[in-house]
Amino acid sequence: MDESKPLKVRLTFFVILVGISLLFAAVVTDHWAVLSPKVENYNATCEAAHFGLWRLCTKRIFMHDQDPKEKACGPISLPGEHNCSYFKHFTPGQSSEIFEVTTQKEYSISAAAIAIFSVGFAIIGTICVLLSFRKKRDYLLKPASMFYTFAGLCIIISVEVMRQSVKRMIDSEETVWIEYSYSWSFACACASFVLLFICGIALLLIALPRFPRNPWETCMDAEPEH
Repeated sequence: MDESKPLKVRLTFFVILVGISLLFAAVVTDHWAVLSPKVENYNATCEAAHFGLWRLCTKRIFMHDQDPKEKACGPISLPGEHNCSYFKHFTPGQSSEIFEVTTQKEYSISAAAIAIFSVGFAIIGTICVLLSFRKKRDYLLKPASMFYTFAGLCIIISVEVMRQSVKRMIDSEETVWIEYSYSWSFACACASFVLLFICGIALLLIALPRFPRNPWETCMDAEPEH
């Protein structure tokens, strides 16, 4: 029996918890993408926006002492009046006309739904690992590793759906936005994919039985005949 196996499992699980934390941070925050409209007069206010899976937040920024070559509003970190609203397709009573006109509801709904699947897979995988610690049931590590791998795949699919949504929004002739950038929530989602996918595979390899190093190990481990 490999005596270092429990230590390997715990170290891998610790990294997985970091990935899950990044996953939750990405899902609940609103900084996946930042949008900027064209600015004609830099001694006036402009409205930039950032959004996530559930909400759109706009900020009215006063522009001054800006480089004449720059035509976008922002950066979003500048002080200004801040307002957030949930997307209409999640809460019909809320208003977010800016986002509704310039992108497709199907993209937003799909990205949010796939992200929820990712969270669900991560939670089920964590339950399996915890049960394997308490009950000494190592066989639960194998399904846990698959759940973590599925969680990583789901969140990267959600990232790609969001990326396509932003790209189509910018390319649309109806939109007021001319520039976009991906923010820290987007980076958290990408990092969680890397950690969950790689550590899920690593956990599966750790859970697999060790192959004999030499041909005679199997014979030596066999029970003697009576």
